Amino acid sequence: MINYQAARLSMVDYQIARRGMTDLAVLEAMKAVPREKFVPEALRDRAYDDTALPIDNDQTISQPYIVALMSWAAELKGGHKVLEIGTGSGYAAAVMARLAGRVVTIERIALLAQTARTRLHGLGYANIEVISGDGSAGCKAEAPFDAILSAAGSRTVPPAWKKQLTVGGRLIMPLGPFGDQQLVKIVRKTNNDYAQKTLVAVRFVPLVGGTL
Repeated sequence: MINYQAARLSMVDYQIARRGMTDLAVLEAMKAVPREKFVPEALRDRAYDDTALPIDNDQTISQPYIVALMSWAAELKGGHKVLEIGTGSGYAAAVMARLAGRVVTIERIALLAQTARTRLHGLGYANIEVISGDGSAGCKAEAPFDAILSAAGSRTVPPAWKKQLTVGGRLIMPLGPFGDQQLVKIVRKTNNDYAQKTLVAVRFVPLVGGTL
């Protein structure tokens, strides 16, 4: 039987810290979240592999390093309110919930949203709200957000996401056509001024929504 705690610590060391991640808060969050609880039972032996893994409804749980990188780039701190687009299994939301004050996460597939909600509740994550709906429009009722992170890629930046950031807020998302995406960080400098930086090449599922 796999010692999941040992596997998790090894994952953080070899896959994340040794790739240059030095943010102690992110490393501790990655050590604390039991990734094996967020993958299908048949794949639990691979929970700490250095790769994305399939989950229900033809979706994926992201590679651990990418979850850590996005969380770090978002500069999450206690008291921050975060919007996640694409809940999936709930794993990334769980990591973010250990770094920020509150996480609102939107999942368009109702079954995934309900499963993630039940799982996160069972694991004691009281500062996460899972919403079933169209994430391309963001979440106007909860805006503004200190950070928005998307687990789905788009050729363009949804205008609602930019508008729903606080001044100084960070948007982390895969940008570009499927197969040629770049993970970007967009910072809202003023009401009308945004700065964009490319972080790394990625491969995420395409964003689906009515506002695209």
